Amino acid sequence: MTTTTSTTAAPTEAAATASTVATASTADAPALIRFRPTGLDTAPEVNALLERLGLGPFAPDGLTAFGGRNDNWAGTTTRGRQVFVKTVARAPDGSRPEIDRALAFEASAARLPAGSPLRTPEHLGTDRESAVSAFRLLPGSRSGSEVALDGDFDEALCREAGRAVATLHTLGTAGGASDGASDGASVGEDPDSASAPAIDTGEAPLPPMRWLRAFPWSEVQDRSMAQIAAWKLVQDDTEVVAALHRLRERERTAPHTPAHCDLRFDQFLVHDGRLFLCDWEEFRLADPARDVGAFVGEWLFQATYSVFAPTGEPTSAKDAVAPGFDLSHEEIVERGAAGLRHHIPRIAAFWQGYTECRTPDPELAERAVAFAGWHLYDRLIATAQAHAVLNPVARAAAGIGRTLLLNPVGAVATLRLADPAVPHPAVTPAAVVPTAVLPTAVAHPAQPHPADAPSGSPR
Repeated sequence: MTTTTSTTAAPTEAAATASTVATASTADAPALIRFRPTGLDTAPEVNALLERLGLGPFAPDGLTAFGGRNDNWAGTTTRGRQVFVKTVARAPDGSRPEIDRALAFEASAARLPAGSPLRTPEHLGTDRESAVSAFRLLPGSRSGSEVALDGDFDEALCREAGRAVATLHTLGTAGGASDGASDGASVGEDPDSASAPAIDTGEAPLPPMRWLRAFPWSEVQDRSMAQIAAWKLVQDDTEVVAALHRLRERERTAPHTPAHCDLRFDQFLVHDGRLFLCDWEEFRLADPARDVGAFVGEWLFQATYSVFAPTGEPTSAKDAVAPGFDLSHEEIVERGAAGLRHHIPRIAAFWQGYTECRTPDPELAERAVAFAGWHLYDRLIATAQAHAVLNPVARAAAGIGRTLLLNPVGAVATLRLADPAVPHPAVTPAAVVPTAVLPTAVAHPAQPHPADAPSGSPR
């Protein structure tokens, strides 16, 4: 059994198999959703790692977990250390590719000096054999998804996110080595970096190209009806399938950099007013446009949900999932334009921060728009897991994704990913919503297909 330690790293998408929700809030702070973690008696490797690291086992009082797909625990040890521990699943062949990719990130990030725009919670140690990692807990931190829903993921934070992602994309270069390091980490080489796994050079798994032709029968039983219906929106649209194949080809010939490859709002943490980026299980050499497009896609997904919120913008999770079946086309256009006007400045702030720290290749913005289109399909497939049918929100997201995939160059300026010195077009209902987004969302994917049935995503 091997235990590794490093000076930098990050807890990934916090996870729990828990069922009971707990909230921790004050009168002045939003409630933070927490869960009851899996019992430690069924995961003895957790306390075993903490004791080997000299932290002491978890104290049972106050032990909680965060949402997500992996078991995790957050609390205080018997020696007073606040710690977050998570496990990741092994591959069917017994290998641990997710742990290896995360350790490769930490070895790369350990070479960065203090003051980096790229911050990650301090990595305390990993037991590779049992696929368990421990990190310094950031008490009171809020996930980026919570911050976005509360309306607090403002332009300043988006610019900070752009700087962090650009710094990630320079890891291993002269510029990256001088741009900064994880907050709270000591400067210098990680003592285990020489034995750390190599950075993964394999192709990112999403979109799963073989699923564009046919959905594997072996996957059907694990997918909801709405997920299979969402996949049919992709598979039955020959233009979208062709666009995804073109995007894959462009990705293969694009300059590759270290990349996150699973970027979503919930991979960010806000702690004491500073932004941290987490979850490195998909870290690899890839097209940097994947990360840029994912961030853009997150805001477009938010804009889509705002169409169906009662006020035109989601102010809570409850508002964000309003069904919206009774909206007229005119109301959809008006609310879509309002959502775009609200969120595009945040996309622009992200791009400003990104270009402040890294000069993108000439075609990165165009590829990023196409990846934003795929991200919308990916998110609607993932969020359809708990539903039997696709609602108008999901279908609208598919329409936006389709538009971006088929004509990425046409949306670069609208989404403010062009040269910052070039004047950008005004975002108006007439100029943007009917031609670029919502009519496609309503007129193409919204048509019911006679074979609409279960769907699924490789998530």
